[in-house]
Amino acid sequence: MTKNSDAQAVPQNIQPIPLATALGDRYLSYALSTITSRSLPDVRDGLKPVHRRLLFAMRQLRLDPGSAPKKSARVVGDVIGKFHPHGDQSVYDALVRLAQDFAQRYPLVDGQGNFGNIDGDNAAAMRYTEARLTAVAQALLDGIDENAVDFRNTYDEDGEEPVVLPSTFPNLLANGSQGIAVGMATSVPPHNAGELCDALLHLIESRQKGGEVTVDDLIRFVPGPDFPTGGELVETPAAVREAYATGRGGFRVRARWMKEDLGHGQYQIVVTEVPYQIQKSRLVEKIADLLLAKKLPLLEDVRDESAEDIRLVLVPKSRNVDAGMLMEHLFRQTELESRISLNLNVLDASGVPRVMNLKEALDAFLDHRHEVLVRRSQFRLEKIDQRLEVLAGYLIAYLNLDEVIHIIRTADEPKAELIARFGLTETQADAILNMRLRALHKLQEIEIRKEHEALSAERADLVDLLAKEGRRWRALALQVRETREKFGKDTAIGRRRTVVGSAPSAVVVPLEAFVEREAITIFLSAKGWIRSVRGHVADVSEVKYKDGDREKFVLHAETTDRLVLFATNGRFYTLAADKLPRGRGFGEPVRLMVDLGNDSDIVTMFRHDPKGKLMVASADGRGFVVRQADVLGQTRAGKQVLNVSGDVEAAICAPVAGDWVAVLGTNRKLLCFPLEEVPEMARGRGVILQKYLGATLADLVTFPMETGLSWGRRTFTRDELLAAIGKRAQTGRLVPKGFPKANRFG
Repeated sequence: MTKNSDAQAVPQNIQPIPLATALGDRYLSYALSTITSRSLPDVRDGLKPVHRRLLFAMRQLRLDPGSAPKKSARVVGDVIGKFHPHGDQSVYDALVRLAQDFAQRYPLVDGQGNFGNIDGDNAAAMRYTEARLTAVAQALLDGIDENAVDFRNTYDEDGEEPVVLPSTFPNLLANGSQGIAVGMATSVPPHNAGELCDALLHLIESRQKGGEVTVDDLIRFVPGPDFPTGGELVETPAAVREAYATGRGGFRVRARWMKEDLGHGQYQIVVTEVPYQIQKSRLVEKIADLLLAKKLPLLEDVRDESAEDIRLVLVPKSRNVDAGMLMEHLFRQTELESRISLNLNVLDASGVPRVMNLKEALDAFLDHRHEVLVRRSQFRLEKIDQRLEVLAGYLIAYLNLDEVIHIIRTADEPKAELIARFGLTETQADAILNMRLRALHKLQEIEIRKEHEALSAERADLVDLLAKEGRRWRALALQVRETREKFGKDTAIGRRRTVVGSAPSAVVVPLEAFVEREAITIFLSAKGWIRSVRGHVADVSEVKYKDGDREKFVLHAETTDRLVLFATNGRFYTLAADKLPRGRGFGEPVRLMVDLGNDSDIVTMFRHDPKGKLMVASADGRGFVVRQADVLGQTRAGKQVLNVSGDVEAAICAPVAGDWVAVLGTNRKLLCFPLEEVPEMARGRGVILQKYLGATLADLVTFPMETGLSWGRRTFTRDELLAAIGKRAQTGRLVPKGFPKANRFG
């Protein structure tokens, strides 16, 4: 075959597209599909598509609260067959969650059978369980047949499904939502429906009066989330306000507990409510593991005595242990305290994802309810007009009954004859022709006249409602009050379960409460082996090290201290003094305790002083002041404080003990300047302390000028240091005669 024939065989509709462009377009389509069709709820009904389709399918199956339930497999089959082309197990999992009263604040599905429990056990298979709608779900669907919302084609275009539900119930905030999309996520904790209705009524009142509502006004009605598992909200008011004002934040929730007296001074603690989304069995296992690891020195035992209600029994080590201190320690060590995040990232009415604050979410719900009210009113008005048209035809027929009968009996085209004779519409003529003989009696005429009058009055009322915005808001307020009566605080399902408590003290439970205070001496060798021995060793000359190793740091401390290491990579690492290897051996490599690379080394080691300050500096002479409270690292990775790069390493970490700084370079040039010229930072490269040309930083110290600068046995006064005093970032002057050859201040 020739080249020409080959070229002609290539299809002409193939277009060259760069791979990056093709991948970008396709991934963007996938991301948008995930965001809008799977992970983010709609602000109007608070539902994701799978949940909306579940409720709509159950309504089509007539699974109302008063009807008999059907097998869950039947519901799942209808959903995946008609609306949701995904796996049956994922759809069933969504159905199960809607039925779990420990997961949903206001369950939307009334499940019969095993739907799982708070211990994390799975629900029974869908062929064993049954389901029907709850009253809350019915409130979400109310009016869906009255043109209240838009419908769209299903995935196979064989039917229609609602874009959103009418939702007379504020489901988004009442039940909350969780989801992870592509590049964004949502996390909305559940709230109390009665409190939300109060806030909605306040918003409606302000709209009628033209006033402005702030988030602070709404927090008076919505003080915080209301979780289905109860617990105690212990977040600060400032944090709650910030979360609701920005749509981002979090809420700390603690388990509820009580002290149970056993007599003779003995007691035990009983936990009756656990935080939201915490599996009770996993919580008990975690506490048991910490007990075995001897990390809960105040706790003797934990027992799960739960039946239908939660009852976790915590046995203290002795009756002298303070119950409050024990629980404070457990809150910090276990999931008895949990943080529930708030990320009010939802789809707005136009389908665009964005983060809303509390007021915006409630306003969006009211706007939706207002639109539903208008659409339902217009739908009802159209139905009334159609019925009035038919009734008017009936009345004409009754007034001319004999003539109408004569036309029907004798005319070849009675419909056309009736229209021409009495000026009827086609609809009226069809209604008269379809009328049964039994409807011709006098009483039926009276009923038709009454219906006509009633519908005429209702029509006038609807026209007035659609013409006056104030009337519509009053009607919406009435609907909100009805919702509050059904699901508010005075109902069994609506009472607040989560207690709004005060924020706990910021004071951490002292380590002395759990660790026996004991004097120790800590040794860190040049090769990085660390150990501690009992007591403060005065003579360390007899301490032995591994062959080829030697002493680097020796520190007197106590077992309750926190040991801080500063490395050449600019990181601070924190170790508990009581956890260091003990005995007469060589200890253990410190690199096994912290994530310190082989290319980094320890610069200094010291006891943590929460009120103290440090000056850190790199070899190129840059540094800053940092508070010791800001250098503690909570993980093995430590905390990056001094930023270094390339061949530059962290060189100095000195305690701040004065109002002047003395900086010394390897060129033996000394510079003194006021400490106030050095900024206080939490992290960074810092500022230039001293300039060098072919040299690096050798040492640094802070000192009070009134007592002078000391090294060895000598102390230099201000007059003697006058030549070295200057501004920060200068080169300095050569050190005075007699300065140590080691080029160190001490």
